[in-house]
Amino acid sequence: MTELLTRPRSSATSRMMVIWCPDWPVIAAMVEESLPAHLPIAVVQHNQVFACSAPARTEGVRRGMRRRDASATCPDLVLVDHNPNRDLRAFEDILSVVEEVSPGVAPIRPGLCALGVPSRYYGGEPQAAAVLAERLVQAGVWDCRIGIADGMFAAEQAARRAAPQDSVIIGPGESAEFLSGLPIGVLEDTEMVSLLKRLGLRSLGDFAVLSARDVLTRFGREGAWYHRLARGLDTRSAAGRTPPPELDAYVDFTPPLEVMEPIVFSVRQTAEKFVAELARHGLVCTTARIEIVGDGSWNGSRRWAHPRWFGASDLVDRVHWQLQGDPPPQPVTGVRLVPESVESMADQGEGLWGSAPDERINRGVARLQSMLGHEAVQSPTLQGGRSPRARQAGTPWGERSAGLRRRGLPWPGSIPPPAPTCVFAEPHVATVVGAEGQPVGVTTRGVVTTEPMLFKAQESDELMRVEAWAGPWPIDELWWDPVQARQVARFQVVGVDGSAWLLVVENSQWWTEAQYA
Repeated sequence: MTELLTRPRSSATSRMMVIWCPDWPVIAAMVEESLPAHLPIAVVQHNQVFACSAPARTEGVRRGMRRRDASATCPDLVLVDHNPNRDLRAFEDILSVVEEVSPGVAPIRPGLCALGVPSRYYGGEPQAAAVLAERLVQAGVWDCRIGIADGMFAAEQAARRAAPQDSVIIGPGESAEFLSGLPIGVLEDTEMVSLLKRLGLRSLGDFAVLSARDVLTRFGREGAWYHRLARGLDTRSAAGRTPPPELDAYVDFTPPLEVMEPIVFSVRQTAEKFVAELARHGLVCTTARIEIVGDGSWNGSRRWAHPRWFGASDLVDRVHWQLQGDPPPQPVTGVRLVPESVESMADQGEGLWGSAPDERINRGVARLQSMLGHEAVQSPTLQGGRSPRARQAGTPWGERSAGLRRRGLPWPGSIPPPAPTCVFAEPHVATVVGAEGQPVGVTTRGVVTTEPMLFKAQESDELMRVEAWAGPWPIDELWWDPVQARQVARFQVVGVDGSAWLLVVENSQWWTEAQYA
């Protein structure tokens, strides 16, 4: 139920609405890392829990808890490093949704924003809050809470006491009464809160009854400001953010073009204007979306990333590759360039002595891609996994790695470092036997049937005596899938000649997966 405290409204008061999305760092991490909502998730900063999800709190994880204590409390806890830029990027979409309902939204921090109450347009404050909550739920934010009061501070405290998708409305002139019952800990300054508690002040009401002159003398200007907040005298207004400029670029073809070469040639001038307009705002594009519009209903769109930032020639190359990889079934009427991710030019500039990749290398690799195809030239990337082969991933040159398994997660059954230097594309058939020539195996409980004494890494090799070995590291993968289920065990084996190998046994068959230097 929406809580409404009514009193005749004073013309001098300025009504403020605050929207609060709890656990926003967790929500932003879930969106970027594609994590399901039912997992216990914690965002970690400086080796402490910065924010955690509701399932994590159910298991006993709390904000401020040390990383290892949180992992010990909840063994299934997924830990994600805090990234303020990620929080800002994700909250930008929410600000755009709010601006569709009422312009002039002021972001306070990721997950929290304020705006003037658009009560007249929607028929009242409860109706305006309901419309905003509905829009946010449609945008995928299920836990959004709204507070309305005379000042921004009181509205924020009201929002923090609202139910999900609901609002708490403090009537005009009631902010001081509402705030008086709140604990002193709601103030953001931890040192000030600690000092006030030592003086015996437990609530905002206790702080508010003090003389303003005495507070200014004892606590200075900062204490006087918090004293005004406690008395409900918050005069701040929501200064709306400057809307981002329209940086999209579009080239129209009249009549429509069917041949690829004229399309690519015609895009060049638009790409140069696109890059120049970004530079005029002090920005560079690191991720771009290229839309190719057909004469009918067809529309081809693809997202491209760059390891540094896009120049005009880079964009022209991407248009060429996109037309080559996904030929349009209809004549092309236009091409649109959309900057999905931009960064400050100052952050991407070269250092005093130069720090950017050699442009000749980039152009040479780009030309090789134009001949062989975009996916044919890849750069190696390391990702999470249990086997050396599973940890390998290839990313097309010129794109940022995406969709990789996180290396920081626990990978039970993975081999310890150092990693092998050579991982075979296809495992080689191997042999491992005991002292009397009996095959070496591993039981379902991960116990070796007999000590490895002789082995050969390939069928063509001669049996060699084992100098040292380690293992096994058993893995029971996909046990719930009868088709893809695997039970394997890996061993590190060193021969008398000093060669070291990574061997794996599955269904009594031995294979050589990799070799150590």
